Amino acid sequence: MFRKRNQSTPPSETPSQVERITSVLGDGTSYHGKLTGRGGVRIEGAFDGEISLDGLLVVGTTGRVTCENVRANTVIVAGAVRGDITAAKVEIRASGRVWGNVTTTAFATEEGAFLRGHIQMEEELELEFPDVGDASVEETPPTEED
Repeated sequence: MFRKRNQSTPPSETPSQVERITSVLGDGTSYHGKLTGRGGVRIEGAFDGEISLDGLLVVGTTGRVTCENVRANTVIVAGAVRGDITAAKVEIRASGRVWGNVTTTAFATEEGAFLRGHIQMEEELELEFPDVGDASVEETPPTEED
């Protein structure tokens, strides 16, 4: 009835395609601007702006993201996201909170996860990312209002 899945890497997935964290935006910091590129990013602080990431995005338990539309290959939410999410894979952990619509090909939640929005499942999703190299943050200078 229950079988252990084969843990080996599928032939179509090479080690370079395995998603992992390459950058961290730390707890206690606040970022405003644009996050683009390739690689894995973990957000533990507050981020307000645009995210278009060819890779893994993890919003940690202390992470707070405000973004009109988060775009990434995989999005894992353990903190809070305010905005829509478009990703091939989306996971909302027990501590995760999402206020926005989710468009994805694979979706998972843990008991206790919160989602206020709609989920749209697609058979295939076209994610296009600008070719800008590795993940980078473009910070917007503070205004007089900040």
